[in-house]
Amino acid sequence: MTTGVERGYTTSYVVEQSPDEVYAAVLDVRAWWTGEVEGRTDEVGAEFTYRHPPQHYSRQRITELEPCRRVVWLVTDSRLSFVSEPAEWTGSEVVFDIVAAGGGTELKFTHVGLVPDVECFGACSTAWLHYVNGSLHSLITTGQGLPDPW
Repeated sequence: MTTGVERGYTTSYVVEQSPDEVYAAVLDVRAWWTGEVEGRTDEVGAEFTYRHPPQHYSRQRITELEPCRRVVWLVTDSRLSFVSEPAEWTGSEVVFDIVAAGGGTELKFTHVGLVPDVECFGACSTAWLHYVNGSLHSLITTGQGLPDPW
């Protein structure tokens, strides 16, 4: 039974910064999702590609931007070289929900469709943990994303 919550990998944390600062950091994809990012990342309808050769290629379309509240990307194309179904991400959504929380801001990240029965779940959830809880958190709190450890 579903509870209205989309199934996927989720992580969240609270920072001291304002929702505006968190939103700005999420939109600055090149500063935290280390790899080759091409295209606009700050406009509804815009598409950008992310490449981390040779393991990862994906194209994201920005489907929602609610300033200081929510960012949603639809993955329109993907090729993951390390799984048997390279297009596993295609059709999934990447969601950033931003909520004011007691003098700070909560960032809730969900990759809708990235569930434990998906082959890349282990590797992809580990990578998101680095990018979202490590690099993006660092960008929000210090102004500097973290370089890719891979």
